[in-house]
Amino acid sequence: MTDSTNAPEPTLYERVGGAPFFESLTAEFYRGVADDHALRALYPDDELGPAEVRLRMFLEQYWGGPTTYSDERGHPRLRMRHAPYAIDLDMRDRWLRHMEAALLAQDIPRELAEEMWRYFTMAAISMVNVSEGDPVEEAFGQGGGG
Repeated sequence: MTDSTNAPEPTLYERVGGAPFFESLTAEFYRGVADDHALRALYPDDELGPAEVRLRMFLEQYWGGPTTYSDERGHPRLRMRHAPYAIDLDMRDRWLRHMEAALLAQDIPRELAEEMWRYFTMAAISMVNVSEGDPVEEAFGQGGGG
């Protein structure tokens, strides 16, 4: 007899169906990217296939699946890896729009989709590296302090 109270909780990777889910998610995401000329221009590869594989491996690892991403590429360092690309609010929103469409195209429970969406939103916000305007003026308004 086994004691199920000591069994680890299944990871999100396992709960969404493992590799087939992430293959479908990233394929759907990159179908959208391929047709978005502004976003597509940020990808240096002639083909999106290598970027699709990297994103799939990263997401699988992040959500509790195989560690292939780190085994092959080292620590994710997302901000550093994206620093060479101008990512403004428009690029963030485009990325999120395609990821949302890809996520909605998957057949997973709503609570899992919401958990993933929270992460995708946070990650996309943190990748923005081009300020639109002066952030100090935006935060404090124009004029003096009195």
